[in-house]
Amino acid sequence: MIETMSERLKILFLCTGNSCRSQMAEGWARHLRNGNIEAVSAGTETHGLNPNAVRVMAEAGVDISGARSKNVRGFLDAAFDYVVTVCDNARETCPIFSGAAKIVHAGFDDPPALAEAVEGEKEKLDVYRRVRDEIRDFVEELPDNLNEKGQ
Repeated sequence: MIETMSERLKILFLCTGNSCRSQMAEGWARHLRNGNIEAVSAGTETHGLNPNAVRVMAEAGVDISGARSKNVRGFLDAAFDYVVTVCDNARETCPIFSGAAKIVHAGFDDPPALAEAVEGEKEKLDVYRRVRDEIRDFVEELPDNLNEKGQ
């Protein structure tokens, strides 16, 4: 049986600036779960695409270089099954969606903030790599892990 877009699980990954964590989550979902998950990312603000996130995702074989930072206001009327907040700020400021989306929090460390505290390019990228891999692990377990994290 061929799945149609309407049969796929629709997930919005929401972060503050839609520049790093939510973009990585969308990238992993499209790369790993494109057959059964329709993924979108957005932010409560738009900060542009973080070049270090693009770099470490490319190292893992996922190209997010064509992504753009999107504001969640453009998706408030969209029909999502789940909205996954990937940072604490997005969890606290998550808007109300007109559909029946279940809000789930799966918080990940903020690579840009953590990278400020370390010296050296390799060490900074290692922070991004760690978070990238944690997000990959989360996405690999979709949709099973959504029910355990649901609010």
